[in-house]
Amino acid sequence: MKYAGSLLAFAAGLASAHYNFPDLFSNGALSSDWQYVRETTNFQSNGPVTDVTSDQIRCYELAGRPQANTSTVKAGSTIGFKADNVVTHPGPIQFYMAKVPSGQTAATFDGSGSVWFKIHTEEPTIDSTGLVWASTNQQEFQVPIPAATPSGDYLVRIEHIALHQAQSQGGAQFYLACGQLTVTNGGSGSPGPKIAFPGGYSATDPGILINIYYPVPTSYTPPGPAVWSG
Repeated sequence: MKYAGSLLAFAAGLASAHYNFPDLFSNGALSSDWQYVRETTNFQSNGPVTDVTSDQIRCYELAGRPQANTSTVKAGSTIGFKADNVVTHPGPIQFYMAKVPSGQTAATFDGSGSVWFKIHTEEPTIDSTGLVWASTNQQEFQVPIPAATPSGDYLVRIEHIALHQAQSQGGAQFYLACGQLTVTNGGSGSPGPKIAFPGGYSATDPGILINIYYPVPTSYTPPGPAVWSG
């Protein structure tokens, strides 16, 4: 019994060091858990995705999940996600959006195809210890929707790439989720470049396969396309 208790404590410790993103920030308010965010496979375990070729790299979506609602927001306004724990691992936060095709809604679109464009990537600062990430030990992450984003339904995807074990292939850990939006008061921009999930990342991309400890990096190249700012 003592050994079993130790195992349970160890497992609980691992889960508490990980996180998911159940809450969406929009219109100046924070949602309840999974109100506008698609419930993820790790909603209980908090475990990461490690296979960039898996469909789970798209939205980490739980099969048979309850249907989420869709938040209506204005182009140019601020959106974001709150994690259920602080983000303890080193690595970048990135945001993507995908416009929903005609005939579908944010609630029905599965996010497949080359539809994802990046609206934010976190760049590290560099000091004598290596890469320093502003997201470390933070819990809430907010970015503006580019004002030129056309009106319509969208998925918005947050991704944190934990790099503490990324020195071996498959070691990078992806914590992610997708929220559902209807964007109003949009512009006439042409978001891009666009990628697919899976397909847009390779396990050997320099921002995914990297030793952040030795030799100490002097730069970081995030995976995925350039940021579209409108």
